[in-house]
Amino acid sequence: MQKTSYYWINGITAYRAIAAPALLLLIIFQERELFKWFLAFSFFTDAIDGLLARKYHVNSVMGARLDSIADDLTVLVATIGLVVWHSDFIFQQWVWILVVLILFLTQLIFAWARYKRTTSFHTYLAKVSAVFQGIFLILSFFLPAPPVFLFHLAMVLTALDLIEETAMVLFLPKWQADIKGIYWALKLKK
Repeated sequence: MQKTSYYWINGITAYRAIAAPALLLLIIFQERELFKWFLAFSFFTDAIDGLLARKYHVNSVMGARLDSIADDLTVLVATIGLVVWHSDFIFQQWVWILVVLILFLTQLIFAWARYKRTTSFHTYLAKVSAVFQGIFLILSFFLPAPPVFLFHLAMVLTALDLIEETAMVLFLPKWQADIKGIYWALKLKK
């Protein structure tokens, strides 16, 4: 692993974590135009850091954890933006949101109980659901109204990912990063 690549890639990831409070300030000051462009850039850096990490064979436990934290912060601030600028949509979709929130909290509680920290599995399903979440969230601020079908697709994929990750927590006795999915988790257990 080249140290320069390691620092650049983790720097790109750290940008997302640092950008989240700035995005929150843009929400507070009702700067929707700036918010949507910086949010889109944050999601773009999420795609770039993963591609660069694979290309340059840069992976570390710290990088995996930083990536998970930065992802969660970006989605959280985008969700806050949805609540502020599309509250009617949030109220219409409350059942979907509640189901995914319960699955997320279940996975989080199981991970903390088992590993004393959050997971950083980065499964294939997590990556696919993150792409659809990102597309939905970005389009929600560039279009007049959030795209409902894309929201439902993102929620289904996210729910499946959270169920898979919860099962992986139950199967894997110790914390591990970057497990591709339940099939690979079961192989590790043997």
